[in-house]
Amino acid sequence: MLERVITHPDPYEPFLLSQGIRFGDLLFISGQAGAGDDGKIVAGGFLAQGEQAFANLRRALEAGGSSLKDVIKVTIFVTDMAHFEDVVALRRRFFSAPYPADTIAEIKALYDPAAMIEIEAIAAVRRPEAR
Repeated sequence: MLERVITHPDPYEPFLLSQGIRFGDLLFISGQAGAGDDGKIVAGGFLAQGEQAFANLRRALEAGGSSLKDVIKVTIFVTDMAHFEDVVALRRRFFSAPYPADTIAEIKALYDPAAMIEIEAIAAVRRPEAR
């Protein structure tokens, strides 16, 4: 059975998207960009956006009963691969061994012209005694 993950605020609601979908013990999180609670991309450049994107990812994971430590696969989209080392630094800060499987891809643009990074993930949902 599919279960919708909802966060507060939920900037995806107007676009008929789910923050995430839980299916059994798996959680599929939609792409999380560097937008603050007001829905606007945060100022401060790539690392600031990356930190916000990971904070948004954490919130969505927790709303679905998971966490950053339970991420199995992550896909990180960037608008400029020149930020690759910054992505590695962000991964080092927010993930720990065993690191999740990963794809990093440069794309032409994201949903907002100011957005430079977006992160989607697949995570395990552990039973309470396994956390």
